[in-house]
Amino acid sequence: MNKIENALGEVPQNIAVFRAIKLGDLLVTVPALRALRRAFPKAHIALISLPWAQDFVNRFPAYLDEFISFPGWPGLPEQPVDPAKTTEFLRMMQQRAFDLVIQMQGNGTCVNPMMPLLGARLTAGYYPAGLPQYRFDENFYRAYPENQHEIRRHLQLMDYLGLPAQGEELEFPLTETDTERASQVDEVAGLEPRRYVCIHPGGISARRWPESHFAQVANALAEQGYSIVITGTATEAPIIERVQRQLRTPAISLAGKTDLGMVGWVLSRTALLVSNDTGVSHIASALRTPSVIIYSTSRPDEWGPLNRQLHRAVGEADDARRVIDEAMSVLSR
Repeated sequence: MNKIENALGEVPQNIAVFRAIKLGDLLVTVPALRALRRAFPKAHIALISLPWAQDFVNRFPAYLDEFISFPGWPGLPEQPVDPAKTTEFLRMMQQRAFDLVIQMQGNGTCVNPMMPLLGARLTAGYYPAGLPQYRFDENFYRAYPENQHEIRRHLQLMDYLGLPAQGEELEFPLTETDTERASQVDEVAGLEPRRYVCIHPGGISARRWPESHFAQVANALAEQGYSIVITGTATEAPIIERVQRQLRTPAISLAGKTDLGMVGWVLSRTALLVSNDTGVSHIASALRTPSVIIYSTSRPDEWGPLNRQLHRAVGEADDARRVIDEAMSVLSR
Protein backbone atom coordinates (compact mmCIF):
# COMPACT_ATOMS: atom_id res chain seq x y z
CA MET A 1 0.00 0.00 0.00
CA ASN A 2 1.40 3.42 -0.97
CA LYS A 3 1.40 6.64 1.04
CA ILE A 4 -1.70 7.95 -0.68
CA GLU A 5 -3.82 4.91 0.15
CA ASN A 6 -2.49 4.96 3.71
CA ALA A 7 -3.50 8.58 4.15
CA LEU A 8 -6.93 8.25 2.55
CA GLY A 9 -7.70 4.85 3.99
CA GLU A 10 -8.71 3.65 0.53
CA VAL A 11 -7.67 3.69 -3.12
CA PRO A 12 -8.29 7.16 -4.61
CA GLN A 13 -11.14 7.23 -7.09
CA ASN A 14 -10.75 10.79 -8.41
CA ILE A 15 -7.34 12.36 -9.05
CA ALA A 16 -6.40 15.66 -10.66
CA VAL A 17 -2.97 16.70 -11.92
CA PHE A 18 -2.24 20.42 -12.14
CA ARG A 19 0.22 21.51 -14.85
CA ALA A 20 -0.73 24.59 -16.82
CA ILE A 21 2.19 25.26 -19.17
CA LYS A 22 3.09 24.49 -22.80
CA LEU A 23 3.29 21.37 -24.96
CA GLY A 24 6.86 20.35 -24.15
CA ASP A 25 6.20 20.88 -20.45
CA LEU A 26 3.33 18.41 -20.63
CA LEU A 27 5.14 15.84 -22.75
CA VAL A 28 7.91 15.47 -20.18
CA THR A 29 5.30 14.55 -17.54
CA VAL A 30 4.13 11.48 -19.49
CA PRO A 31 6.42 9.02 -17.63
CA ALA A 32 5.01 10.32 -14.34
CA LEU A 33 1.45 10.04 -15.66
CA ARG A 34 2.24 6.48 -16.72
CA ALA A 35 3.39 5.67 -13.17
CA LEU A 36 0.26 7.30 -11.74
CA ARG A 37 -2.03 5.28 -14.00
CA ARG A 38 -0.23 2.03 -13.29
CA ALA A 39 -0.62 2.64 -9.55
CA PHE A 40 -4.33 3.51 -9.85
CA PRO A 41 -5.66 1.78 -12.98
CA LYS A 42 -9.34 2.33 -12.12
CA ALA A 43 -9.11 5.93 -10.94
CA HIS A 44 -10.61 8.84 -12.86
CA ILE A 45 -7.59 11.06 -13.65
CA ALA A 46 -8.11 14.66 -14.81
CA LEU A 47 -5.57 17.17 -16.10
CA ILE A 48 -5.96 20.80 -15.03
CA SER A 49 -4.20 22.86 -17.68
CA LEU A 50 -4.43 25.65 -20.24
CA PRO A 51 -7.27 25.55 -22.82
CA TRP A 52 -5.09 24.19 -25.64
CA ALA A 53 -4.34 21.04 -23.59
CA GLN A 54 -7.68 19.45 -24.45
CA ASP A 55 -5.85 18.05 -27.51
CA PHE A 56 -3.15 16.63 -25.25
CA VAL A 57 -5.70 14.85 -23.06
CA ASN A 58 -7.44 13.46 -26.14
CA ARG A 59 -4.12 11.99 -27.30
CA PHE A 60 -3.44 10.19 -24.02
CA PRO A 61 -6.65 8.33 -23.11
CA ALA A 62 -4.57 5.57 -21.52
CA TYR A 63 -3.46 7.98 -18.79
CA LEU A 64 -6.00 10.81 -18.70
CA ASP A 65 -9.79 10.70 -18.52
CA GLU A 66 -10.75 14.36 -18.39
CA PHE A 67 -9.56 17.85 -19.21
CA ILE A 68 -10.30 20.74 -16.84
CA SER A 69 -9.60 24.20 -18.22
CA PHE A 70 -7.55 26.42 -15.91
CA PRO A 71 -8.54 30.12 -15.94
CA GLY A 72 -5.32 31.53 -14.47
CA TRP A 73 -3.78 32.43 -11.13
CA PRO A 74 -1.83 35.50 -9.93
CA GLY A 75 1.86 35.14 -10.72
CA LEU A 76 1.48 32.64 -13.58
CA PRO A 77 2.31 34.35 -16.89
CA GLU A 78 0.80 31.77 -19.26
CA GLN A 79 -2.84 32.80 -18.75
CA PRO A 80 -4.29 36.23 -17.92
CA VAL A 81 -6.21 36.15 -14.65
CA ASP A 82 -9.98 36.66 -14.76
CA PRO A 83 -11.05 36.88 -11.09
CA ALA A 84 -14.64 35.81 -11.79
CA LYS A 85 -13.55 32.74 -13.78
CA THR A 86 -10.91 31.80 -11.22
CA THR A 87 -13.45 32.05 -8.42
CA GLU A 88 -15.87 29.85 -10.36
CA PHE A 89 -13.08 27.35 -11.10
CA LEU A 90 -12.26 27.07 -7.38
CA ARG A 91 -15.94 26.67 -6.52
CA MET A 92 -16.29 23.87 -9.07
CA MET A 93 -13.21 22.07 -7.77
CA GLN A 94 -14.44 22.31 -4.19
CA GLN A 95 -17.81 20.88 -5.17
CA ARG A 96 -16.16 17.93 -6.88
CA ALA A 97 -13.97 17.19 -3.85
CA PHE A 98 -11.21 15.19 -5.57
CA ASP A 99 -9.51 12.55 -3.47
CA LEU A 100 -6.10 13.78 -4.61
CA VAL A 101 -4.67 16.76 -6.49
CA ILE A 102 -0.99 16.62 -7.48
CA GLN A 103 0.80 19.91 -8.10
CA MET A 104 3.23 19.35 -11.01
CA GLN A 105 3.68 22.99 -12.00
CA GLY A 106 7.12 23.49 -10.52
CA ASN A 107 8.50 24.37 -7.10
CA GLY A 108 5.13 25.72 -5.98
CA THR A 109 6.11 29.29 -5.19
CA CYS A 110 3.13 30.68 -7.12
CA VAL A 111 0.58 27.89 -7.06
CA ASN A 112 0.99 26.11 -3.71
CA PRO A 113 -1.17 28.76 -1.95
CA MET A 114 -3.95 27.74 -4.33
CA MET A 115 -3.76 24.03 -3.52
CA PRO A 116 -5.84 24.06 -0.30
CA LEU A 117 -8.49 26.08 -2.14
CA LEU A 118 -9.08 23.20 -4.56
CA GLY A 119 -11.00 21.31 -1.91
CA ALA A 120 -9.28 17.94 -2.34
CA ARG A 121 -9.00 15.42 0.50
CA LEU A 122 -5.26 15.33 -0.11
CA THR A 123 -2.80 17.46 -2.09
CA ALA A 124 0.83 16.76 -2.97
CA GLY A 125 3.72 18.29 -4.84
CA TYR A 126 7.00 20.14 -4.50
CA TYR A 127 7.72 23.18 -2.39
CA PRO A 128 10.66 25.60 -2.66
CA ALA A 129 13.55 24.38 -0.54
CA GLY A 130 14.11 26.58 2.50
CA LEU A 131 10.53 27.89 2.49
CA PRO A 132 8.57 25.41 4.62
CA GLN A 133 5.54 27.70 4.69
CA TYR A 134 4.80 26.41 1.18
CA ARG A 135 4.76 22.82 2.45
CA PHE A 136 1.25 21.90 3.59
CA ASP A 137 2.01 18.31 4.61
CA GLU A 138 5.55 17.10 5.14
CA ASN A 139 4.52 13.61 4.04
CA PHE A 140 3.23 14.75 0.66
CA TYR A 141 5.25 17.86 -0.18
CA ARG A 142 8.92 17.41 -1.00
CA ALA A 143 11.61 20.07 -1.40
CA TYR A 144 12.05 20.91 -5.07
CA PRO A 145 15.16 19.18 -6.47
CA GLU A 146 17.33 21.60 -8.44
CA ASN A 147 19.68 20.47 -11.22
CA GLN A 148 17.58 17.45 -12.15
CA HIS A 149 16.24 16.42 -15.52
CA GLU A 150 12.58 17.41 -15.73
CA ILE A 151 11.43 13.88 -16.58
CA ARG A 152 13.22 12.48 -13.53
CA ARG A 153 12.03 15.34 -11.34
CA HIS A 154 8.41 14.27 -11.89
CA LEU A 155 9.27 10.61 -11.42
CA GLN A 156 10.98 11.46 -8.13
CA LEU A 157 7.74 13.03 -6.96
CA MET A 158 5.85 9.86 -7.88
CA ASP A 159 8.44 7.80 -6.01
CA TYR A 160 8.06 10.09 -2.97
CA LEU A 161 4.35 9.25 -3.00
CA GLY A 162 5.14 5.55 -3.21
CA LEU A 163 4.31 5.12 -6.90
CA PRO A 164 7.05 3.15 -8.74
CA ALA A 165 8.37 4.44 -12.05
CA GLN A 166 7.34 2.63 -15.23
CA GLY A 167 10.25 3.81 -17.38
CA GLU A 168 11.55 7.22 -18.45
CA GLU A 169 10.48 7.02 -22.10
CA LEU A 170 8.32 9.73 -23.61
CA GLU A 171 5.31 8.86 -25.75
CA PHE A 172 3.38 10.53 -28.55
CA PRO A 173 0.64 8.19 -29.85
CA LEU A 174 -0.31 8.61 -33.49
CA THR A 175 -3.85 7.82 -34.64
CA GLU A 176 -5.65 6.90 -37.84
CA THR A 177 -7.10 10.40 -37.82
CA ASP A 178 -3.58 11.85 -37.96
CA THR A 179 -2.84 9.75 -41.06
CA GLU A 180 -6.12 10.72 -42.69
CA ARG A 181 -5.59 14.42 -42.07
CA ALA A 182 -2.01 14.22 -43.33
CA SER A 183 -3.18 12.57 -46.55
CA GLN A 184 -5.40 15.59 -47.21
CA VAL A 185 -2.47 18.03 -47.32
CA ASP A 186 -0.73 17.67 -50.69
CA GLU A 187 2.68 18.80 -49.46
CA VAL A 188 2.58 16.26 -46.63
CA ALA A 189 1.08 13.36 -48.55
CA GLY A 190 3.83 13.55 -51.17
CA LEU A 191 6.73 13.30 -48.72
CA GLU A 192 8.96 10.25 -49.14
CA PRO A 193 9.78 8.72 -45.74
CA ARG A 194 13.37 9.27 -44.53
CA ARG A 195 14.21 11.33 -47.62
CA TYR A 196 13.41 14.70 -46.07
CA VAL A 197 14.56 16.64 -43.04
CA CYS A 198 12.46 18.99 -40.94
CA ILE A 199 13.70 22.43 -40.04
CA HIS A 200 11.76 24.18 -37.25
CA PRO A 201 13.12 27.74 -36.93
CA GLY A 202 10.25 29.21 -34.87
CA GLY A 203 9.51 29.27 -31.18
CA ILE A 204 9.60 31.81 -28.40
CA SER A 205 11.61 34.84 -29.56
CA ALA A 206 14.19 34.47 -26.79
CA ARG A 207 14.87 30.92 -27.95
CA ARG A 208 15.26 31.47 -31.66
CA TRP A 209 18.54 30.61 -33.33
CA PRO A 210 19.40 32.98 -36.23
CA GLU A 211 17.38 32.34 -39.40
CA SER A 212 20.54 32.57 -41.47
CA HIS A 213 22.01 29.65 -39.49
CA PHE A 214 18.94 27.50 -40.14
CA ALA A 215 19.26 28.33 -43.84
CA GLN A 216 22.93 27.26 -43.88
CA VAL A 217 22.01 23.94 -42.26
CA ALA A 218 19.14 23.39 -44.70
CA ASN A 219 21.39 24.14 -47.68
CA ALA A 220 24.01 21.66 -46.46
CA LEU A 221 21.41 18.92 -45.97
CA ALA A 222 19.85 19.62 -49.36
CA GLU A 223 23.28 19.06 -50.92
CA GLN A 224 23.16 15.55 -49.41
CA GLY A 225 20.00 14.83 -51.38
CA TYR A 226 17.39 15.50 -48.69
CA SER A 227 14.22 17.46 -49.34
CA ILE A 228 13.73 20.32 -46.91
CA VAL A 229 10.46 20.68 -44.99
CA ILE A 230 10.05 23.75 -42.78
CA THR A 231 7.48 23.42 -40.01
CA GLY A 232 5.80 26.03 -37.84
CA THR A 233 2.56 27.73 -36.93
CA ALA A 234 0.74 30.30 -39.05
CA THR A 235 2.13 33.09 -36.86
CA GLU A 236 5.66 31.82 -37.60
CA ALA A 237 5.16 32.10 -41.38
CA PRO A 238 7.29 35.30 -41.65
CA ILE A 239 10.19 33.49 -39.96
CA ILE A 240 9.85 30.57 -42.36
CA GLU A 241 9.68 32.88 -45.37
CA ARG A 242 12.92 34.58 -44.33
CA VAL A 243 14.61 31.19 -44.08
CA GLN A 244 13.23 30.16 -47.47
CA ARG A 245 14.64 33.27 -49.16
CA GLN A 246 18.13 32.19 -48.14
CA LEU A 247 17.86 28.65 -49.52
CA ARG A 248 19.52 27.56 -52.75
CA THR A 249 16.81 25.00 -53.53
CA PRO A 250 13.02 25.15 -52.99
CA ALA A 251 11.68 23.96 -49.65
CA ILE A 252 8.22 22.92 -48.52
CA SER A 253 6.63 25.22 -45.96
CA LEU A 254 4.01 23.71 -43.67
CA ALA A 255 3.42 26.95 -41.76
CA GLY A 256 -0.12 26.85 -40.41
CA LYS A 257 -1.01 23.70 -42.37
CA THR A 258 -0.56 21.13 -39.60
CA ASP A 259 -2.22 20.45 -36.28
CA LEU A 260 -0.51 18.68 -33.39
CA GLY A 261 -1.18 15.18 -34.70
CA MET A 262 -0.04 16.01 -38.22
CA VAL A 263 3.20 17.46 -36.89
CA GLY A 264 3.75 14.17 -35.11
CA TRP A 265 3.00 12.25 -38.30
CA VAL A 266 5.49 14.34 -40.29
CA LEU A 267 8.17 13.94 -37.61
CA SER A 268 7.61 10.19 -37.43
CA ARG A 269 8.69 9.86 -41.07
CA THR A 270 11.47 12.42 -41.31
CA ALA A 271 15.16 11.52 -41.36
CA LEU A 272 16.04 14.35 -38.97
CA LEU A 273 14.67 17.34 -37.08
CA VAL A 274 16.71 20.51 -36.58
CA SER A 275 14.94 22.84 -34.18
CA ASN A 276 15.05 25.40 -31.46
CA ASP A 277 14.16 24.07 -28.03
CA THR A 278 10.38 23.94 -28.50
CA GLY A 279 7.59 21.42 -28.08
CA VAL A 280 8.45 19.69 -31.36
CA SER A 281 11.82 18.65 -29.91
CA HIS A 282 9.98 16.61 -27.27
CA ILE A 283 7.68 15.10 -29.92
CA ALA A 284 10.78 13.98 -31.83
CA SER A 285 12.19 12.48 -28.64
CA ALA A 286 8.93 10.62 -28.00
CA LEU A 287 8.86 9.28 -31.57
CA ARG A 288 12.58 8.27 -31.53
CA THR A 289 13.16 10.65 -34.44
CA PRO A 290 16.82 11.77 -34.74
CA SER A 291 17.26 15.43 -33.91
CA VAL A 292 19.67 18.28 -33.36
CA ILE A 293 18.24 20.80 -30.90
CA ILE A 294 19.58 24.30 -30.21
CA TYR A 295 19.27 25.43 -26.57
CA SER A 296 19.37 29.02 -25.37
CA THR A 297 17.26 29.90 -22.31
CA SER A 298 16.74 26.29 -21.20
CA ARG A 299 19.39 23.75 -20.19
CA PRO A 300 19.71 20.45 -22.07
CA ASP A 301 20.69 18.61 -18.89
CA GLU A 302 17.25 19.54 -17.53
CA TRP A 303 15.13 19.61 -20.69
CA GLY A 304 17.02 17.79 -23.42
CA PRO A 305 16.37 14.25 -24.69
CA LEU A 306 17.83 11.55 -22.48
CA ASN A 307 19.14 9.59 -25.49
CA ARG A 308 22.17 11.65 -26.54
CA GLN A 309 23.13 9.29 -29.35
CA LEU A 310 19.88 9.74 -31.25
CA HIS A 311 19.43 13.37 -30.23
CA ARG A 312 22.17 15.99 -30.10
CA ALA A 313 22.10 19.19 -28.04
CA VAL A 314 23.99 22.33 -29.00
CA GLY A 315 24.08 25.84 -27.57
CA GLU A 316 22.78 29.03 -29.12
CA ALA A 317 26.34 30.31 -29.46
CA ASP A 318 27.29 27.39 -31.70
CA ASP A 319 27.54 28.24 -35.38
CA ALA A 320 25.88 26.50 -38.31
CA ARG A 321 28.97 24.36 -38.94
CA ARG A 322 28.64 22.70 -35.53
CA VAL A 323 24.97 21.88 -36.17
CA ILE A 324 25.74 20.57 -39.66
CA ASP A 325 28.44 18.29 -38.25
CA GLU A 326 26.08 16.97 -35.57
CA ALA A 327 23.34 16.45 -38.17
CA MET A 328 25.65 14.48 -40.46
CA SER A 329 26.83 12.40 -37.51
CA VAL A 330 23.25 11.47 -36.55
CA LEU A 331 22.23 10.74 -40.14
CA SER A 332 25.20 8.43 -40.65
CA ARG A 333 24.27 6.20 -37.68
